[in-house]
Amino acid sequence: MADTNTKESKPGFFKTVGIEFKKIVWPSRESVLKQSVAVTVIAIVVGILITIFDFFIQYGVNFITQ
Repeated sequence: MADTNTKESKPGFFKTVGIEFKKIVWPSRESVLKQSVAVTVIAIVVGILITIFDFFIQYGVNFITQ
């Protein structure tokens, strides 16, 4: 077990946050723009596919129930 009489000084919370914040590697503006466009396009395509599937499922259910 460690000796409880000796205490190591701990850096303050905000000092630690500052140190960790300096380690962050921020993406370039071009990279963020490309990824944003990709996410938007994929979201639109998936939305269209869900709409098409919903239409066919609704048509099938209506055909069976009538």
